[in-house]
Amino acid sequence: MKKKRNIPVLENELIKFAGKRLEELKNSEPPEFWEERKKAFEFFKEKGLPDKSLERWRYTDLWEWYQKSFTPETYQEKFTKKVNDIFECTVQGFDTRVVSVLNGHYYAPEDSMLIETADGVIMGSLKAARNKYHGYFEKYYNKIAKSDTNGFIAVNMAVAEDGVFIYVPDNVEVEKPLQLIKLVNKKGLMVNTRNFIVMGKNSKLTFLHCDDSINHDETFINTLTEVVIGENASLDLYKLQNINDNTALINNTFFDLNNYSRLNVNVLSFNGGAIRNELYVNLNKPGAEADINGFYLMDKKQHIDNQVYVNHNAPECNSKELFKGILDDEATGVFNGYVYVARDSQHTNAFQRNNNILLTKGAKINTMPFLEIYADDVQCSHGATVGQLNDEALFYLMQRGIPFKDANMLLMYAFVAEVTGNIKIEALKTNIEDMVKKRLRGELSICDRCVLHCTTPDKPIEFDIDLSKI
Repeated sequence: MKKKRNIPVLENELIKFAGKRLEELKNSEPPEFWEERKKAFEFFKEKGLPDKSLERWRYTDLWEWYQKSFTPETYQEKFTKKVNDIFECTVQGFDTRVVSVLNGHYYAPEDSMLIETADGVIMGSLKAARNKYHGYFEKYYNKIAKSDTNGFIAVNMAVAEDGVFIYVPDNVEVEKPLQLIKLVNKKGLMVNTRNFIVMGKNSKLTFLHCDDSINHDETFINTLTEVVIGENASLDLYKLQNINDNTALINNTFFDLNNYSRLNVNVLSFNGGAIRNELYVNLNKPGAEADINGFYLMDKKQHIDNQVYVNHNAPECNSKELFKGILDDEATGVFNGYVYVARDSQHTNAFQRNNNILLTKGAKINTMPFLEIYADDVQCSHGATVGQLNDEALFYLMQRGIPFKDANMLLMYAFVAEVTGNIKIEALKTNIEDMVKKRLRGELSICDRCVLHCTTPDKPIEFDIDLSKI
């Protein structure tokens, strides 16, 4: 007899909410979308939220979060003030076009829920776009993400109504980077948002996805993003995560790459109670390339989990992964880098590396790089390290007049710099490096102004170290 599963509080609330929402949407959505929701809901009811009994979730235990009462019902806020009046997020010297999501819904005036530029770029509310641009959704939506991957993806597909939609036509390069500011300003919400990006042939886009907290209230954020990158198109994606210790953040992102398309991802995690990033990268056509980088700086009892799945489904494709982490106090981390090389995917180049520094005995990391290869003409490698700061390097710096504390910080900064060095935009790179310095000093936390505003042109953050002595 099958043992009855213990259903936690959050899962029970999600089942009730999803059942009610599906009934409400049955007559207002196209039948194919509603059927996908129903299919995802049935999977969620059967499997529930993922727990430690699943191999992929073995080292990430969210049971304590599941026992909390979060409200999945969210309502669209009427636009009454600019997003910068709620939360200022400015990258000094870096001009972006900002779109925002507040409490799970696109936040903008009624007449600008969807914007179409002169060169055909469309951006705005996912909900509004699905009604107006049905063709793009019919062709690509729900085609990459699979509801049976895990419970968070399933419940998102079942209930998420809004988020951000971006379409870049063939042969269009979006000159000004787009910046998504995603905020929650109400206590106790379970926010499910959906993002959808479609890039045509020979197109180019730089996209910043910022998850920020503006208070210390408990929230649970579940985001699902699908990205289609057309032939010879290029996407630079930066995920910046600086949330409070009372918030859990689940990010599932799926990418489909075509002939000679290029993907550059940087996942930069500074703070968060519990963060799990799952990246699914499908190299489907010859010549596709993916460069996936990340760092995480965790302390106290924070938890970070990065899961990267790269599928080489075609020959002549390249992928590279580099993730680095520094864990202090009782922080815990997980890295799982999985590379799959399909049969006949010859001339594959796939490399992955995960390096970690543990600053205390209480900090822990579980790292699992993995290769599954069915082609014979490939170059693939993987590696992982876990250690402490180098005593000889510390001694070398201190011999040259650098105090122990500063020497520690300098070595940690140099350790992370290999990842920040991959940031292509100089102004953004400078701001991220300043954030790293503040984080290593213990000065960076969530605040009423975005951490990216910590650097001002007339007051840069500097190490109090005479580097000429090194």
